[in-house]
Amino acid sequence: MRKIFVTGIGTDVGKTVVSAILTEALEADYWKPVQAGDLDNSDSIKVQKLISNKQTVIYPEGIRLNSPMSPHAAAAIDGVEIKLSDFTLPKTENNLVVEGAGGLMVPLNDNYLIIDLIKHLDIEVVLVSQNYLGSINHTILSIDALTNRGIKIFGIIFNGDENAETEKYILNYSDLKCLGRIQQHETINKEIVLSYKSQFLSL
Repeated sequence: MRKIFVTGIGTDVGKTVVSAILTEALEADYWKPVQAGDLDNSDSIKVQKLISNKQTVIYPEGIRLNSPMSPHAAAAIDGVEIKLSDFTLPKTENNLVVEGAGGLMVPLNDNYLIIDLIKHLDIEVVLVSQNYLGSINHTILSIDALTNRGIKIFGIIFNGDENAETEKYILNYSDLKCLGRIQQHETINKEIVLSYKSQFLSL
């Protein structure tokens, strides 16, 4: 069974949409280790609303924080101390999609970042990239950070409008596999998520 951690080159690059698509395609279970803010419309709730299959189990978030900000700051407001030892992967014999919070260098506490959580969980990464001015820099920095910590990168998914030259450079430089592409959509619903199933079914 495949276990993957979906992270992005920054905030709002489409991690939740990609997580929903992979969860649907693999009929995988889903887990969000840290949810900061939007507790009434969390990423877990969004994924649940976007998938159609009956196989998926949505596990409760590891830590739920009230404020929509960096986990270390939201935890301080809530009087919560986040420790890496708080997190263990859900026990499942199914495929598992784990969704991060923000980018790799988002702080969990004074000493550890999201990238340290990935290392702690010992799980391979799907990196979500989105084309904008500076995205080559952000993508390569993310790849180098993961590689330098010995974290396996399963591949890259490009989300949004295509930029062939940018994507070609990133893939040539990194020697990583492009797992697929998500087009820009005005709205995302179950039908759109399901339409990507064949593209990612063989992961």
